[in-house]
Amino acid sequence: MDLFSFQQEQNPSGRLLADRMRPVTLDEYIGQEHIVGPGKLLRRAIEADQVSSILLYGPPGCGKTTLAHIISHHTQAEFVRLNAVDASVKDVREVIEKAQNDKSFYGTKTILFLDEVHRFNSSRQDALLPAVEKGTIIFIGATTENPFHYVNGALLSRSTLFELQALTKEHSLLAMKRALADKDKGLGHMPLQVDEDALLHIAAMANGDIRRALNALELAALTTPPEQDGSVHISLAVAEESIRRPLVKADESTQYDVLSAFHKSIRGSSDAALFWFLYAVENLGMDPMTFIRRLIAACSEDIGLANPQAMVQAVSALEAYRNNGWPEAKLNVAQAILFAVESPKSNGVVAAISRAMSAIEEVRSAEVPLHLRDAHYKGAVKLGHVGYKYPHDYPNHYVKQEYLPESLQGEVFYQATEQGNESKIRHNQELRRKE
Repeated sequence: MDLFSFQQEQNPSGRLLADRMRPVTLDEYIGQEHIVGPGKLLRRAIEADQVSSILLYGPPGCGKTTLAHIISHHTQAEFVRLNAVDASVKDVREVIEKAQNDKSFYGTKTILFLDEVHRFNSSRQDALLPAVEKGTIIFIGATTENPFHYVNGALLSRSTLFELQALTKEHSLLAMKRALADKDKGLGHMPLQVDEDALLHIAAMANGDIRRALNALELAALTTPPEQDGSVHISLAVAEESIRRPLVKADESTQYDVLSAFHKSIRGSSDAALFWFLYAVENLGMDPMTFIRRLIAACSEDIGLANPQAMVQAVSALEAYRNNGWPEAKLNVAQAILFAVESPKSNGVVAAISRAMSAIEEVRSAEVPLHLRDAHYKGAVKLGHVGYKYPHDYPNHYVKQEYLPESLQGEVFYQATEQGNESKIRHNQELRRKE
């Protein structure tokens, strides 16, 4: 007897455990108390059958589809489910047309649940807009991707966004124990003996995905040979064979978030900056060059002249990576990251650029002062291109004279801070202003 036949014998419906155990009431629902806990807006809307257009955003296995399933059991409206992977514009228009008829002839509402809405391209999402705007359908979308990147702004603005949080191993444990105790829908009818460390391992490996935890538990239960007394013993070894460490998904949104975390960590934590860099490259498969480029940018944006050597370290790491490749350059890049994080910080370069650009916007056109104009040709003196003082002819190789256009004289763009090397620059600036 093969696995499929055995599963059919144990479960004539053929439905997977995760599907059979899917909650149908909010009291059975696991997690997301911040949006469906007692008194919360979405819970009140579901219980009153007054759900409006919503978007459910969160990681895989956190309960988005289950929440839609619960809504379908609490509403008097016609509930239609489509999956964006295989649904077409024609499918959507057919739903809308039927919804219009049901509303006109019977006064019946229609809820359209679109799973994986991020897989719907812009034109297919546009097909939904008129019906959502007119109230012909109530739209419920579910997505694992950042909706601000993948959902049309118009559709997003007409829906209430609910962000679901990643579930914990405690949530997975609760779901598995429910399944083991349930004799009708779960595995309670089987003579199972499940070790606690086996459950803990599955919960940890599921990484917050209840569906994955239940599937692994069912696989272990159905494939483990029974003991002499007929019982099935699921040990840690069996659990380890039933579930593997999940491949971490590195979609575009995740990559942006990790890169952002890396840059922000450069400003305050060596440990975090090193972690996000290695996590992205080793675990998500991201290109190290992406992070080296960001490191170089940060060396001017967040360190600047407070420690100019940070830029030298970063560019050297770039050259090491180009010459040696990965993972040989791992140490070089890590060194540059740690050097940057531990350097004194200053955003003086960024602030100077901002002030200078504002001045350019204000003056639009600037005349070069006569004494700064090119004087390397006959006739320059007759044109008045005279008066430039050569700084190296003066004490300390500095002489006070105007360098900015007349309309901007007295403006200060670069204001050195007291951080690191900039403290010396600030001291020199103050001395020069006194002359």
